[in-house]
Amino acid sequence: MLHQIIDRRLAGKNKSIANRERFLRRFRHHIREAVTDAIRDRGIQDIDESTSITIPRKDVSEPVFGHGPGGTREMVHPGNQDYTRGDRIKRPQGGGAGGGGSQASQDGEGEDDFVFQLSREEFMQYFFEDLELPRLVTTQLLAVPSWKSVRVGYAAEGTPNNIHIVRSLRGALGRRIALGGPLEEQAKALEAQLAALKQDPAPLTQSRREAIVALTQEIEALRERIRRIPFIDPFDLRYVNRAKQQEPSSQAVMFCVMDVSGSMDEQRKDLSKRFFILLYLFLTKSYERIEMVFIRHHTRADEVDEHTFFHSRESGGTVVSSALELMSQIIEARYPPSEWNIYGAQASDGDNWNDDSPKCRKLLSEAILPRCRYFAYIQVAQEEQNLWTEYTQMLASHPQFAMKKVLASNEIYPVFRELFEKQTSGT
Repeated sequence: MLHQIIDRRLAGKNKSIANRERFLRRFRHHIREAVTDAIRDRGIQDIDESTSITIPRKDVSEPVFGHGPGGTREMVHPGNQDYTRGDRIKRPQGGGAGGGGSQASQDGEGEDDFVFQLSREEFMQYFFEDLELPRLVTTQLLAVPSWKSVRVGYAAEGTPNNIHIVRSLRGALGRRIALGGPLEEQAKALEAQLAALKQDPAPLTQSRREAIVALTQEIEALRERIRRIPFIDPFDLRYVNRAKQQEPSSQAVMFCVMDVSGSMDEQRKDLSKRFFILLYLFLTKSYERIEMVFIRHHTRADEVDEHTFFHSRESGGTVVSSALELMSQIIEARYPPSEWNIYGAQASDGDNWNDDSPKCRKLLSEAILPRCRYFAYIQVAQEEQNLWTEYTQMLASHPQFAMKKVLASNEIYPVFRELFEKQTSGT
């Protein structure tokens, strides 16, 4: 016989939040698989919206308690008229009785899959789980250091919003016990004397009557002194003491370089934009202090804002080195490597002037990669043109450089995860 324990207690304040977090931790693996499946059916612009997640019912079954075999039991089993010991039973025709999930047999019973809603924040958390900026390090303290407020014990003075209620009440209770304890013991001793005088069976004399009155007055005076002890005194108040502590800065900047030349047709531009949108969502979701620099190029490279980067339709010839030169100039002027973690991501179809591709390799290997923590090149075309050939020569000598091809929209997320997968070791 099985026994199932169900918690029937009323849900207290925020209890449902704790239960939901416990559920998400318990079925993390299934939820991650469901999130991965969900992104295949939505556009990149809608990727940060909430969604409904489905988990098979068999995977969310509750544990139950049951009695194990053992002990001495006597029972009578009913017989049957169809089978005897040793008979072989044929397999039923048409499959088993009932199935789980959304499928069920005609005569059996089934159970629906478990469906629940993931909020936008929860969806993005699982979507970008196990991703990070590679080789991120804590840079040296800046000339204008960053500070954080930390708790450093308690103080007898402070502002009302920093009062520590429990600590203050604890001090008030100790003070009342220290001041009122001796008075309470003295009052109880006098009350015992008063009771003894009143219970004395001897005739009530004048001296005894005066003693009773004196004891009553003294007891009342002691009780009044006890009542005058304040419940809480300004001396009891304790305030949370905070101090500013200097903290290292882990500032990071990401350069997004996109080719918008004439060889980049609408499909290739769309793939590039989708990759950078995913990168933008990942960085703004995972890191509080990160700057992004957007560079578009054809024959000329320009630093643009976010809206222009994703929506401008400007086009032209192809000179990739112009974008790398502009990136190097911006690093030199605004982002010293001693204070910033510098990252770069470049998307192109690989088409470039033959004389310009060796220049790009030289710029990247000598001026940019020595300053970068990580640089990823994404090619949105199958053909391995001159730019791909030149970049391939740097893979062995530059571990912070990576190259990938993306030919269809469903390849963006797997490539993105491969480029920014969390490292288990290293810097």
